[in-house]
Amino acid sequence: MPLTSTRGAGSARGFGFGGGDNLVYPYTIEALVVAGGGSGGASFSGGCGGGGAGGYRTTTQTVTARNISITCTVGDGGTAPLLNPGNFSQGADGNTSSFAATGLSTINTTGGGGSGGGQNTASPGRSGGSGGGAGYNGGSGGSGNAGSYSPSEGNAGGSGTAPIYNGGAGGGGAGGSGTAPVNVDTGGPGGDAVSNSITGSAVAYAGGGGGSSNTYAGLGGPASGVPSTSGGYGSAQVPAGNGVANTGGGGGGAYSNNQSGNGAKGVVILKIPTTSFSGKTTGSPTVTTSGTDKILTFTGTGTYTT
Repeated sequence: MPLTSTRGAGSARGFGFGGGDNLVYPYTIEALVVAGGGSGGASFSGGCGGGGAGGYRTTTQTVTARNISITCTVGDGGTAPLLNPGNFSQGADGNTSSFAATGLSTINTTGGGGSGGGQNTASPGRSGGSGGGAGYNGGSGGSGNAGSYSPSEGNAGGSGTAPIYNGGAGGGGAGGSGTAPVNVDTGGPGGDAVSNSITGSAVAYAGGGGGSSNTYAGLGGPASGVPSTSGGYGSAQVPAGNGVANTGGGGGGAYSNNQSGNGAKGVVILKIPTTSFSGKTTGSPTVTTSGTDKILTFTGTGTYTT
């Protein structure tokens, strides 16, 4: 996606409030905010759905003066329930991520919904930033965009097909909804991730987890033009895949007495012109350079101030 900064001959220099640092004002901060993904469920019989991706939102905001303070929080992914005899539980939801700043708009995202479990009655997916996929024997996929944001932060999980298909449906992703089981032997794919190049390289974020089946499982949601996925793969008779770390991907669903995948932790990434970067951070962010910009990658709570 195109990234811009606003600097020109009319830009003011920092002064007052401890000024004299020669930072250029006004300027734009671009932010990517992704919540933690939901996990796959537990199954003692039949297939689980895939977890929904964490909510995905972006913003570009103008900073006109010094003395801003930005606090970023990053949500963990949901942890898949452990297997126990007779346990058909839904997966766990992911947790919210946020960008909050003095004088700027706050951006929140909702954790992805956990999937439906594999069981002998309908097992719906849970709602979230993107919804979890339904488990074996039917049920509806969880709804997406739980925060009611515009543009939407995510999409619905796939619904189940009862009772002939053994598999689970894919979890929803930021780029598309999860899919119902393809046929009697194949779990549903996760909803598409979204490609974002805020770091200088294209990365897939917020893909849904794949659903499981007894023979062929659904893949986690990919992003067009990116050679990797974000959501975890579903499984067939083996443990499922986790969502890809710090992408907010949903965990894959597992089939009959195998372990489902965990949802991925989210991420918050800021892009700030180097000429306007104060260098004042606390907590989690790593700072790198891409062209004429500084990239701050938060994988936990942290702050940036000027």
